[in-house]
Amino acid sequence: MTQNPATPLPPPKERRRLREAGSLTQAQVAARMGVSRETVRSWETGRTTPRGRKREAYGKLLTSLEQEATVTEPQQEPPAEVVSLVKVVNTPVPEPVSEPVLVPLSIEKPPRAPLTPAQAFDALYAFCAPALVRQAYLLTGRRELARESVERAFQVAWERWPEVAVDRDPAGWVRAVAYEHALSPWHRFRPRYRHPEPPPPDTADRALLTELLRLPPSYRRTLLLYDGVGLGLAETAAETEASTPAAANRLLHAREAIAVHLPELSDPAELHRRLTELASTERLRAAKPPTVRVVGERRTQFWTRAAIALTAAVIGTTTLTLHTAPTHYEPPVPLSQRVEGVPPRVVQGALSDAEVELRDRLRSGMTSGPERMVPEPR
Repeated sequence: MTQNPATPLPPPKERRRLREAGSLTQAQVAARMGVSRETVRSWETGRTTPRGRKREAYGKLLTSLEQEATVTEPQQEPPAEVVSLVKVVNTPVPEPVSEPVLVPLSIEKPPRAPLTPAQAFDALYAFCAPALVRQAYLLTGRRELARESVERAFQVAWERWPEVAVDRDPAGWVRAVAYEHALSPWHRFRPRYRHPEPPPPDTADRALLTELLRLPPSYRRTLLLYDGVGLGLAETAAETEASTPAAANRLLHAREAIAVHLPELSDPAELHRRLTELASTERLRAAKPPTVRVVGERRTQFWTRAAIALTAAVIGTTTLTLHTAPTHYEPPVPLSQRVEGVPPRVVQGALSDAEVELRDRLRSGMTSGPERMVPEPR
């Protein structure tokens, strides 16, 4: 008995691209296939591959999405300036010649000009910034901090644009920087972030945001990447700089902690929907791309000038020290040493009666006594 060959499937990244081109979510594809959302996510990340009837149904769905994308692509008319036309003139033939006919010879598409660095940066910012601001709000619960984190991440990306432009996932690069800035523990010392912001008006949204902020930062980030953004477990572990088992344990503990106070969110699909709704209810707007680029350039210029000024100050101080320093060795002044045999200094005090009497006798004897004997020289 021979087995039918397995239905060929496109690569995992192409599967995800076809789903997004058809405006379908992972939950919708899972409902059509009769599987869970985690299974569809595993198919799109390449961790698992469907088999049997699931494989055939999934292959048909992807084929239909590819055909729809091909049909819906607009066919652009070639511009008139690139269509070469030739005019057929009358030739001496016996039969009557018709009117001159314009025949297209060739159709050439003009080469597409490459994007400038500023245009590429603006395109990446327009694509990622709105979603990143909402994600940063779920991480911090602060609207201003969410905007600041995203703008700071894109400023760093603009400073290091040659590196970011050739990265395999520029959006993931910027997202990692934004998350790191948003979860920095130093924000607690800033006066503008010491007081909490007003919570969401809806009671359910307020409860979900409260439970999210109770989680440790690493658990909160893992939960948002996996259940909010939709990354795979391996990608989540790589972005959080953890091993795959550690990321899985963080995810399970985070889900359990939320399910204890919100039992209706024990289903991952329901949790994903509620996270999306909570992020969408807040009207968070990021700054314009030119503004972010200009602020980033000014910040870079400021720190560059500060570094130059500090270097000049160090050079000046070193030069002054070299000019004022002694040119030869000067031995240090020795420490004072104690001289033995010197009687201690006695403070002059009052004379006793015997001393006063002796002094008087000496004074009277020197004035009225016999002449002193003077030695004669030999």
